[in-house]
Amino acid sequence: MRASFVKMHGTGNDFAVFDERRAPLGLSAPQVAILADRHRGIGCDQLISIEPSSRADAFMRIRNADGSEAGACGNATRCVALLLEAESGRQKFTIETLSGLLTAEILGADQVRVDMGMPRFAWDDIPLARPLDTLSLPLAVGHAQAAALSMGNPHITFFVADAEAVPLAEIGPSLEHDPLFPERVNVGFATMLASGLLRLRVWERGAGATRACGSAACAAVVNANRRGLGGPVMAVVMDGGTLEITWQADGHVLMTGPVVTAFTGEVDLAEHSS
Repeated sequence: MRASFVKMHGTGNDFAVFDERRAPLGLSAPQVAILADRHRGIGCDQLISIEPSSRADAFMRIRNADGSEAGACGNATRCVALLLEAESGRQKFTIETLSGLLTAEILGADQVRVDMGMPRFAWDDIPLARPLDTLSLPLAVGHAQAAALSMGNPHITFFVADAEAVPLAEIGPSLEHDPLFPERVNVGFATMLASGLLRLRVWERGAGATRACGSAACAAVVNANRRGLGGPVMAVVMDGGTLEITWQADGHVLMTGPVVTAFTGEVDLAEHSS
């Protein structure tokens, strides 16, 4: 069975997007992992399926490079919105995810803004394994203590003197799998460059070090505000580019950034199965 896909990225966070609105592909977790593999498959941080929705323009299913499923992904939402705009000519969309409804708006020149909803701070919303102060977890890298929240998926942010110096590949896996996080966790290392400028590097659960993570950028800005380190509007510089994050007075977090279509293709799913 051959299936068409679109390879896209948002600030370097890359996706293989499959349209399953007419017929499901029935991809298993091992099959997703093979397709996401950069040597054996298409290669991507996440595999995205666009599926039918009874309460939105589409349902977006997000599967990490290891085959596990994620609840939300801001960069992927922007990519899906651009595909929906190409087929409909509309500029505003509602996209359903496992974590709820997200709204997206095409701003022109391949810039897309997504309302990522409201962050959640309660320990059992993130979730943590036990009740703790989510602004200051008993989890440190050097002198930096983690702040935790959920943006539809679990995040921790460490504010460090130099994000570039953090050995992400060495410490990311152990933090992702720390027993404090029963559903694992996305790990961000942030350095405040100015009140409205933040440098961020990310280790994503199920994907490893990625060039960008939209929900992690949102989490970093919110956590910076909770710590009194910056204002509600920030440019977040990641390895793959820059996102603009706004934490609005109503509690919603807006994310704006570019979307790029790299190429389209077809893949033989039978040849990419375990």
